[in-house]
Amino acid sequence: MRHPCSAHNPIHCVVPPFILEKLAQSPDRRVRERALANLQLGAQVRATRAIVSTLPAAILRYGAVSTPGRLRREVYDQGNRNPPDRFLPGKLRRAEHGPATGDPAVDEAYNYAGSTWRLYYKIFGRNSLDDQGMTLVQTVHAGVEYDNAFWDGRQMVYGDGDGVVFQRFTRAPDVVAHELTHGVVQYTSGLDYQDEPGALNEHFADVFGSLVRQYRKRQTAKRADWLIGKEILVPARTRTSLRSMQAPGTAYQNDPYLGDDPQPAHYRDRYRGSGDYGGVHINSGIPNHAFYLAATEFGGYAWNAVGKVWYQVMLNLLPTSDFAECARQCRLVAKSLAPKLGLRLTGVVDRAWKGVGL
Repeated sequence: MRHPCSAHNPIHCVVPPFILEKLAQSPDRRVRERALANLQLGAQVRATRAIVSTLPAAILRYGAVSTPGRLRREVYDQGNRNPPDRFLPGKLRRAEHGPATGDPAVDEAYNYAGSTWRLYYKIFGRNSLDDQGMTLVQTVHAGVEYDNAFWDGRQMVYGDGDGVVFQRFTRAPDVVAHELTHGVVQYTSGLDYQDEPGALNEHFADVFGSLVRQYRKRQTAKRADWLIGKEILVPARTRTSLRSMQAPGTAYQNDPYLGDDPQPAHYRDRYRGSGDYGGVHINSGIPNHAFYLAATEFGGYAWNAVGKVWYQVMLNLLPTSDFAECARQCRLVAKSLAPKLGLRLTGVVDRAWKGVGL
């Protein structure tokens, strides 16, 4: 049985397949039945993604194209119908400059997408996901108690969670930014969603998701908690988040529903199996930790220097780039930007990658 992220043309989901499979084995009947239902939704989503992957970029920009520097958002309601990719985008609930609706999911998606656009535009000079003013199209209330959020190649889709393990997926600004960043990757390096290129795809989504959270709070690297998706989990002593960039492998431990976080922090401990598309959500912990090490050693706001290195590298990489190439590019870009951003930058980035074995 496969879930909506499975297949040759996967949907980029924030919740990895091994977590959904673990939930499908839960002794809690409600959690188990909902997980099994979510897993069974894969066929239609895969078929849609396979079609979308063959379309020209111009067709994929089905949202209105804005003028340079103009933010455009549209938030739709799918109406909690299964499968979650059907009836998209749904009923328009809030467009740019529209008032708050009072629906937390609609307003969170609207606000956090705006924060994501502002970070990319004001800090990195990028005009939306495609750098051509693409409208940020998002759909909330997708599926029935759907335990995920995904980028489908054209728009964002968010579930409301099962209420036992997961809460609504719009609650976390880094989850919204994570999935929108998959769109940026699609229009830049286009990293293949398999093995190390796929882990880098997930890594960049986590990095810029975390930066959006920090940017909203005006947090320095040393004050940030470096947790991904903490608000979407129902609080429990055994879980803090989906992933930890500071300490990969500690986001959840001995959790009755989630089990143990499998992420490694060092390349020697990387996952070598075929699950999770060759470990795209698992091995992303390695470059995630490298970014954390670089950002906290350099200090200040992570988006100002180290973030600019990673942004340029995201543009430079090729679909098949691996961890070694990413580390090499980071060192080269840091060296080129150091005269402007700080002479320490080169050494900091080099030490960070060495710290994870690359």
